[in-house]
Amino acid sequence: MRLPFLGLVAAALLCLPSSAQQVPVFQVTPVQASVRFNVRSSRPMTGNFQKWNATLTFASREPTSAALDIEIQAASVHSMNGKNDDKLKSADLLNVAQNSAISFKSNKVVQTAKTTYDLVGTFTMRGVSKPVTLSLVVADQGGGSGYIQGIVPFDYKEYGMTGSGRSDDRGEVDINLKAEQVSGPALLRKPFRQ
Repeated sequence: MRLPFLGLVAAALLCLPSSAQQVPVFQVTPVQASVRFNVRSSRPMTGNFQKWNATLTFASREPTSAALDIEIQAASVHSMNGKNDDKLKSADLLNVAQNSAISFKSNKVVQTAKTTYDLVGTFTMRGVSKPVTLSLVVADQGGGSGYIQGIVPFDYKEYGMTGSGRSDDRGEVDINLKAEQVSGPALLRKPFRQ
């Protein structure tokens, strides 16, 4: 009596799919990726963030279940010019002594074309959070890779930056990431209808 019951339990457990196998798992790496900070003012400057982490996770096989989290170490900005690095990290701009991280966290995904999705979320810099939309493009052939791109433009004043004090001081964070699927089933593809 006990052996048939154990056999039924084992068979039932084998029929249940494991949660780790039900969702695609993607990895975002610094290879073929960049996060940049651009300043457009009386003294234009550009720097690359050398330390950042991004995760792209899925709650299901549906691409619209994606969640993107990016955390950038503000002090890792590097422009190949020590004077510019000091200015970018200063209290006037990134203020890395007070605000060590810049982040993006998605909260909604909307399909915009056959393989393109808007990642709607919150961008936080210098303790100020604003709504932002990035773009996710999933490879059409097999769906095993994707690109996350977006430019977050901002006025200095919106984020408490002083810069040169001109009213047209602006900047942007330019995000270009590549994600590769490392395990799990392929993302589901649905026809796009406007």
